[in-house]
Amino acid sequence: MTAESWDRCQSLLVRSVVFGIKHAIAPMRRRGGGSIINTASIAGERAGLGSIAYGVAKAGVIHLTKMAATELAPAKIRVNAISPGMIATSIFGAALGLPRAESDRMAEALPGHMTALQPLPKAGLPEDIAQACLFLASPDAAFVTGISMPVDGGYLVGSQINVDPDDQRSLFHALGIARG
Repeated sequence: MTAESWDRCQSLLVRSVVFGIKHAIAPMRRRGGGSIINTASIAGERAGLGSIAYGVAKAGVIHLTKMAATELAPAKIRVNAISPGMIATSIFGAALGLPRAESDRMAEALPGHMTALQPLPKAGLPEDIAQACLFLASPDAAFVTGISMPVDGGYLVGSQINVDPDDQRSLFHALGIARG
């Protein structure tokens, strides 16, 4: 990776967030508070989920979120981040350098393959990110600041020990807990 590529990635993914926060502060102070929601990634939480530059940038967004949350809390400005997991969008095809139409077709095919990589047997969709944003922006999250909320189907917590309810190796069976 060239220095220019590194700088371009950090500028796009971290510097843009810094200035987004900067320009949101004054209007939020005038109205007596608000909610800033940054976009991070599970790649900022766990190594090996993207390029080094991308992972470092997203980790930077997560820490920036925490720093801004502590600084802006007295002004009643909450700052949080959402860390999407594998959401079925054209970003995967774009990362491979595919043309837009091919990236879109790839996004349509992804949901069937993604569920095997995470505990929840549901494909991550853009709507899942939108719902998390709505929560963090709402009064229901009035006491939430400085977090990075994974929206990843449980990917970061790891796979289940066993998903077969009849298997004797099941964690629930071993603990004597009935599953319903």
